[in-house]
Amino acid sequence: MNKKVNIVSLGCAKNLVDSEIVVGGLKSSGIQVVDEPESADIILINTCGFLDQAREESIDTILAAAELKSSGKARQLLVMGCLSERYPDELKKELPEVDRFFGTRDHQNIVAHISGDRHHRDDPLYLRSLLTPRHYAYLKIAEGCDNGCSFCSIPLMRGLQKSRSIDAIVTEAQELANRGVQELLVIAQDTTSYGWDLQPKKYLADLLNELNHVEGVRWIRVHYAHPAHLSRQTIAALAANDKICRYLDIPIQHASDPVLESMRRGLNRDGIRRRLDQLRKAIPDIRLRTTLIVGYPGETDADFQTLYDFVEEQEFDRLGVFTYSEEEGTMAADLPDDVPRQVKDDRKAAIMDLQNGISQSRNQALVGQRMTVIIDENKAGESIGRTEFDSPEIDNIVIVAVELPVGKFADVQITAAGDYHLEAVPV
Repeated sequence: MNKKVNIVSLGCAKNLVDSEIVVGGLKSSGIQVVDEPESADIILINTCGFLDQAREESIDTILAAAELKSSGKARQLLVMGCLSERYPDELKKELPEVDRFFGTRDHQNIVAHISGDRHHRDDPLYLRSLLTPRHYAYLKIAEGCDNGCSFCSIPLMRGLQKSRSIDAIVTEAQELANRGVQELLVIAQDTTSYGWDLQPKKYLADLLNELNHVEGVRWIRVHYAHPAHLSRQTIAALAANDKICRYLDIPIQHASDPVLESMRRGLNRDGIRRRLDQLRKAIPDIRLRTTLIVGYPGETDADFQTLYDFVEEQEFDRLGVFTYSEEEGTMAADLPDDVPRQVKDDRKAAIMDLQNGISQSRNQALVGQRMTVIIDENKAGESIGRTEFDSPEIDNIVIVAVELPVGKFADVQITAAGDYHLEAVPV
């Protein structure tokens, strides 16, 4: 009997890449990967364990799959990923419905277990099968993290940083391009510390300079740049290479010096401001995305006001806000979680209200301009695309009035704007 496997990938883009590697390995073994869990013999859930909400979603998804198994619709339930890596013993005890748990780096073992073919332990990365639309793909350049931010549990789940070689990354990038990928999204837990652990030592700038030569790729987008590690060399590479999008995801987390110090972020507010100024000077039309945490232990009204004022001053183009969630085993977990839930929510809402106004103003200024977009999907006679300044799933979209080929670039004129979308017609 041919096995049918359904994979549920939760959490971040780094998890998605792990799922894609497993899917590729399964397909190479002749195993059918299906979209619906109800039609699967085996359900594999790739879990996220980073925040309370993500952990709850992972557990709920496992329990829903367990019901399918108990009803006889699935024969096996497998769990992999960050939650499984961090709490293997607890999960085995609490979730006996799960047949086997795997960690974050068990791709080959998972394929071997499902296929029964042990040689797949040695299958290389090129078997990866994209779960994104075929015209863009995430390019994971390192695993783990050395930073030790007080609030973050990633090193506990994914270990210390282990960078891939430039040759391996460029080879994968070219392979993706050969398969039709036109946009690469460079990811790691901290892209700006890429290569520090290699011998000889390498830097993100070295990698970007090489990726810029990959044939077939038009856009290269960089995510998760730690401001403390954003060197002049990296800024120069971002500015000099024509395929690098004029966009940077640079999570600052906060802007109050006492909070930043407690978070162990490595820069104070003035240091962050200097980095942002350097970026904007080198790349005048760059768009910056950031993420923030509100309600961190000890965050006072004055700390929050400092953060609010900084967002108002900097006018980030894209912005997301998380409310602090205590992570077991982190340094911040030893601090009293003393900001009430409602205060956290109110502070998040205040920042987002501010950002809505900034985004609306920025978008309105684009009306009448011509821009290039990449088309991600067609829907009800329209096309949904993105500009160079927007990453998939998290940033603004451009709604084009006609259907255009998915995966192709199109020149459009902006006709209207909302808080987080633009409307356009083809030029």
